[in-house]
Amino acid sequence: MHSVFRGRHFIDLEDFNKEEVDTMLEVSLDLKKKFAMGVPTPYLQYQTMFMMFFEQSTRTRNSMEAGLAQLGGHAGFLDSSSMQIAHGESAKDTAIILSRFGHAIACRYCNWQIGNQYLTEMAKWSTVPIMNLQCDLYHPFQALADLMTMKEKIGDLKRVKVSIIWAYAESHKKPISVPVSQVLLFPRYGMDVTLAHPKGWELPDWVIAKARASAERYGGSVTVTDNEEEAYRDAHIVIPKNWGNWVTDQTGAKLSGASVVIDEKLMAQRSWKCTESKMALANKNVMYMHALPADRNHEVEDSVIDGPHSIVYDEAENRLHTAKAVMTLLMGGR
Repeated sequence: MHSVFRGRHFIDLEDFNKEEVDTMLEVSLDLKKKFAMGVPTPYLQYQTMFMMFFEQSTRTRNSMEAGLAQLGGHAGFLDSSSMQIAHGESAKDTAIILSRFGHAIACRYCNWQIGNQYLTEMAKWSTVPIMNLQCDLYHPFQALADLMTMKEKIGDLKRVKVSIIWAYAESHKKPISVPVSQVLLFPRYGMDVTLAHPKGWELPDWVIAKARASAERYGGSVTVTDNEEEAYRDAHIVIPKNWGNWVTDQTGAKLSGASVVIDEKLMAQRSWKCTESKMALANKNVMYMHALPADRNHEVEDSVIDGPHSIVYDEAENRLHTAKAVMTLLMGGR
């Protein structure tokens, strides 16, 4: 077990080795048991976190806010539009001042080619941990909760087939950060990862290269395909979720979502939807996962997300326990 975490930033899970991720999972499970038993966990008494949001949030905001309260601290919600950021204050000045006021800063900023740069700039100047609540490239809290859920349901994940599948959605042009973090993390546990998407929705080449290097090291595999049926067939876990074609289409690149979300290229992919018939191709005990919110009846049929194979609510609950673990280790710990 690696146990030196205090003061480190949490921007990308790739910054933590496998033993350190294992420690995060162990602490998450311990905190989950204590929460179930009503055992107090005042590990971060009187500590303060500032949570900056450039975009909307349900699970992320509330898992962090409730989590820190359950640890004995306080998380303050900051809408960036009501901060001096809206008048041009720099990431440097914001990070220096907020880090003098409290014990951690968390930030969600998903603008393509801006969000991760902003978080990295804050980390350069902050004297307290910077935590990534989702940027344009990574969503480490989500990937960690997904991994915890898989280990709870299955145990040893080696050679388990998990399929990360692009799905059609009309709500907004979503970041690539969820599939990127999943594709990078899951091979480190020896899983057989299939990434399926239509042509034009590729993830960055460097992501696939890093994922394949991890698969070679830990005994898994990474397959990239534009064949949706191949991804579903015999899968133990399926994660059909939309993401935008940011890598191949720079239209609206400086916006959270392109000015035109629905275009002919997107409409041509309406068949990429998780249905009962596609789930029937998978392992008989297949589990359906989604980071939520799901674009119901576009990404997935109600009968699937509400059906016996769905574990989305267990997955969502684990956002609380993994958030508490990361905060405990980075803000407390040693």
